[in-house]
Order: sequence, then C-alpha cells, then structure tokens
Amino acid sequence: MVRALLRLILVLAIVVAAAAFFVRRPDTWRAQRVGGEVGEKTVEAANLAAAVLTDGTMTAKIKSKMALDDSVRARAIDVWTTNHVVTVSGIVRSQAEHDRVVQLARETAGVTRVNDHLAFAR
Repeated sequence: MVRALLRLILVLAIVVAAAAFFVRRPDTWRAQRVGGEVGEKTVEAANLAAAVLTDGTMTAKIKSKMALDDSVRARAIDVWTTNHVVTVSGIVRSQAEHDRVVQLARETAGVTRVNDHLAFAR
C-alpha cells in the first residue's frame, strides 16, 4: 500500500514537471541577455576589487619605504591611496623629512599624483 502511494506520488511529480517544461519553454534569448548582464557586473566587481587591492598595495609599499628610511618618522605620517592618488599627512620635523616623504610616495610604481598635507612641527 505504501509502495503504491509512493509510486503514484513519483508519477505525478514527473507528469507535473514534464507538463511545466512543455507548456512554458525556456526563453533562451532572455537567458543569454541576463547571463551577459551578470557577466558584465562580475567583471566590474573584479576590476573594482583589483583597484582597491592595488591602492592598498601602494599604501603598504610607501609605508614600508618610510619605515626603512632613517630620515623619516613613519609613525607620525599617515598615507592613504585612492585611484592611484596618494595623500600623505602628519607632522614632519624638517624640510628634508618633508621632501623625503613626498619623494618616497612619488617614486612608488603606479602612483599618479601625491597630495601633500604634511605640516611642520613647531
């Protein structure tokens, strides 16, 4: 009795699925269009992630250069990068330290511009 009921349910499920498939055929053109849109959005997201990663990498490189340079107090200087534009801010002790910070930022690969917001200690 239970077997017969299970068979009946299985047959009904197959019939309903087949009817749904044949009654409404898949719209392949729409599926391709939607797939293309999803692909474009995926590429945009990947490019954005790569840009963020690149900016973060540039910031890390500049901070590392400053930390290794004895003429720069790296902890007193903030660095951030947005779209390959580096901004440096903080307190420097001398014109030489100021020039060195800006030079380290400018000579880093991928940097297109350096915004200087450094201030001199009094």
